[in-house]
Amino acid sequence: MLAVSAPLYRDLPWRGIDDPYAVLVSEIMLQQTQVVRVERFWRRFLEDFPTIDALAAAAVPDVLERWQGLGYNRRALALKRTADQCAAENAGCLPATYEGLLALPGIGPATAAGVMAFAYQQPGLYLETNVRAVFLHELFPDEEQVSDRVLEPLVRAAAFHPVAAADLRRWYYGLLDYGAHLKATVPNPSRRSASHSRQSTFEGSRRQKRAWVVRRVLAAPEGVKATQVLVDLEHTEREAGRPEVGEELFASIVDDLVSEGFFRRVGQVLVP
Repeated sequence: MLAVSAPLYRDLPWRGIDDPYAVLVSEIMLQQTQVVRVERFWRRFLEDFPTIDALAAAAVPDVLERWQGLGYNRRALALKRTADQCAAENAGCLPATYEGLLALPGIGPATAAGVMAFAYQQPGLYLETNVRAVFLHELFPDEEQVSDRVLEPLVRAAAFHPVAAADLRRWYYGLLDYGAHLKATVPNPSRRSASHSRQSTFEGSRRQKRAWVVRRVLAAPEGVKATQVLVDLEHTEREAGRPEVGEELFASIVDDLVSEGFFRRVGQVLVP
């Protein structure tokens, strides 16, 4: 078993809690987002939406507005849809099984395993990026392109070991702390994973334009004409020294955002 020394301990606000909903919010927020940013949003989000029923009762624009600054807004919509489903079908509770969690919108294997471990103290395959870094560093120090298929049985076996299973929450947080420490002190072991990929540049990307359009529409509670949003977006892009967006790309972005539920289109007007 790996030992993690006290100085590596991170005093995170969601650490040690057993509320499945609060754990899920932290796990969703931590996807592709730095811990320091999530710390600023997690408490505020739970103050506004303290329960699944509260999130289900909230309007989508309000949820998206509270999410602004975290990025990857699809996560907020998936979390809202999960709350809607649980409020309607499960008395405002999350499922207490891995399979039940996986069936909910936006919850993948790692997120489901994280909720099972941290909320329910149930062992499973929680192969998160920091966990991956630990196993690569300790067990495959000289190997490149190590696949998750190689790591998965090792992570699972460790979680079911009697010492880890006795306090699974502590075990996995120890791994997460150690993984974060490794990334800060040695070349990131995760780069030797076959699944590692560099995050694409945000500025100038389609994702950046999507986020801008969402913010622009949410800032107009009564709605705003699509043509005006395009004019404003083009101005923003020119000010940043980037090429114009063009009607075709803009229409494609708007179509995607409408179909994904970020806002509605009423004639030529985009409405939160």
